Amino acid sequence: MNKTILVACALALASLTSVAAAADDSWYIRGEVGRSDISANGVFGNSSDTAASVRAGYYFNRNFAVEGSYSNFGNRSDGFGNELGVDGWGLGVVGKQNFGPDGNGFFIQGRAGIARVTTDVKVAGVKIGSDNSTKGYVGAGLGYDFSRNVGISANYDYTGAGAYGFGGHVSSWTGGLEVRF
Repeated sequence: MNKTILVACALALASLTSVAAAADDSWYIRGEVGRSDISANGVFGNSSDTAASVRAGYYFNRNFAVEGSYSNFGNRSDGFGNELGVDGWGLGVVGKQNFGPDGNGFFIQGRAGIARVTTDVKVAGVKIGSDNSTKGYVGAGLGYDFSRNVGISANYDYTGAGAYGFGGHVSSWTGGLEVRF
C-alpha cells in the first residue's frame, strides 16, 4: 500500500513537470533549522531537540510547487539512556502567496504531503531497532522574499510518526532560507 502511494505521487510529479514548460517556473533549495518536540504518547517525558530540514522543489508558477524533503527531528530521551530518534523523507505540494510587487516582499505559504518516517529506539544506550511508517505532514510559514531568488521564513510543521504499533507526532518550529534558480 505504501509503495503504491509513493509510485502514484512520483507519476503525478512526472506528469506535472511537462505542464510546467510554459509557466513562470523555477527550481529551489531550502534549508531550515529550529526546534522540535517529539510526542510519543507520554513515553520518554517532555523535551525538545534541534530539527533540521533540507527541501528541494520546483515552482510551476509563483503560487504552486512540488517538493521533496529530508528532515532530522532529533532525539527524545527519558534521562535513563532510553531514546527515540526520528527522521523522515517527504514528498508534497506547496502553496505560496506573495504580497509585494514582482513576487517580492512578505508572503504566506502552506505545505502538505506524505513522509516516510523512521523511528530509531535505544534502550540503555543500545540501539534495539528501527521502525518505518508512512504518515502525512502539514506546515505553514510566514516570510519575506528579498528578490525573486532569495527569501527567508519562519515555519511550523506537524508530521505524523509512529513505531511498533504506537502512534505519535513531531511538531517543529524552524527558520528557513530559500534560494531559487
